[in-house]
Amino acid sequence: MNRPVRVRYAPSPTGIPHVGNIRTALFNWLFARHSGGSFIVRIEDTDVARRVEGAVEAILDSLRWLGMDWDEGPDVAGAYGPYFQSQRLPLYKEAAQRLVEEGNAYLCYCSTQRLEEMRAEQTRRREPPRYDRRCRPPEERDRLAAEGITPVVRFKTPLQGETVFHDLIRGDIVVDNATLDDFVLLKSDGYPTYHLANVVDDHLMEISHVMRADEWLPSTPRHVLLYRALGYQPPLYAHLPIILGPDRSKLSKRHGATSLMEYREQGYLPEAMLNFLALLGWALDATTEIFSRDDLVRHFSLDRIGKVAAIFDVRKLSWMNGLYIRQLPLDTLVERVMPFLERDLPPSVARPLSREYVARIMPLLQERLKTLAEAAELAEFFFQEELDYHMKLLVGKGMSSEASLKALEKSLEGLRALSTFECEALENLLRPLAEELGLKTGQLFGILRVATTGRTAAPPLFQTMEVLGYKRCVRRIEAAIARLKQT
Repeated sequence: MNRPVRVRYAPSPTGIPHVGNIRTALFNWLFARHSGGSFIVRIEDTDVARRVEGAVEAILDSLRWLGMDWDEGPDVAGAYGPYFQSQRLPLYKEAAQRLVEEGNAYLCYCSTQRLEEMRAEQTRRREPPRYDRRCRPPEERDRLAAEGITPVVRFKTPLQGETVFHDLIRGDIVVDNATLDDFVLLKSDGYPTYHLANVVDDHLMEISHVMRADEWLPSTPRHVLLYRALGYQPPLYAHLPIILGPDRSKLSKRHGATSLMEYREQGYLPEAMLNFLALLGWALDATTEIFSRDDLVRHFSLDRIGKVAAIFDVRKLSWMNGLYIRQLPLDTLVERVMPFLERDLPPSVARPLSREYVARIMPLLQERLKTLAEAAELAEFFFQEELDYHMKLLVGKGMSSEASLKALEKSLEGLRALSTFECEALENLLRPLAEELGLKTGQLFGILRVATTGRTAAPPLFQTMEVLGYKRCVRRIEAAIARLKQT
């Protein structure tokens, strides 16, 4: 098929987009950009009852956050619009009417109550739930039409034969038509079902490839039959592997967040998330894991998409995110981390924060961060006026409280005599002091770390003290000495 590559991402605004949904968008976007084709965003908003306020904005924000631009769709004019299905209803009604007139579909007058009773009986008999084709004979339709029921339109599925189609990932697929039912095309409220709307729109928008989750694979025979009945040329299909949690069960909240925007709020970088999502079902080779956006576009192809389920492991995502954070230039890291510090530092910390001060802190934390949201907890002691820690932490390992007090007093005495409060000067003072006091460097440095940061684990001591500054360090050591003296 020598058609220009045109692919679509067609989400339903019935909820906030989850990672599997956005992975589908990403594969379509990468294929379009690799092929020099078009990426279309189409909002399938015909399920009025389940529509969620703000979902469309969340969908588009998710794409923008990851840097996935679209060539046609909401906010981008195109020749195949409108790009909201709710604005295309006459097109679906026209197609349904043509199918009825040509004998490929029929009006069904069965009431909701009758359908519920039918399904209950099928369940009792352990039969697969499907419409029993009561309205398929014309004489039955004529009788039921007199009851005043607003009908739906059902497709007249062939009762015999097979439907065959080729999937670019899974190969040839053959389905016995006897296993298919007469599915609804147009509901009684005039809105189309997914089956009709997506076939009509994909044809009218000249979609060349339909890449979607493999949960839609059972629906594809219906769509192929619809294409034939309408005289349309079907697109090429590629059904993407499902995404599972590390325990190989359906991805859910217990595996971590499932909404993409939750990961943004947790401090994951868009370039790391893009890289991670691309590897959920696609691989260049057995070893390469880190890809820039340009690398992904250059290498992406459908023949490298696997058939087996992809595993969403948030630990691997965090590792990858930390790697990307460590590669950020300092000014970029500061720019990205500032909103998280402003949001997450305690209310007692004065706002607005000093960008210059944050720029001095970040080199000490950059190697330890896995997400931007971790910065506030790791950096909190840099901003606090008073530290809160247990007094016992001031007593060094294998030391008495008296020895710890003496060590702090001698350290304070030396710090007050320094002419410069820089890393090298601090080290030149404190390393020899440990030997002079008969202590291991780890003992003295551990006491000073607690006194100046309130923590037993913090960034390198001398660099930390330099950033904290002379006044803050002296004040905190004085407070530690006073606490020891009180005991």
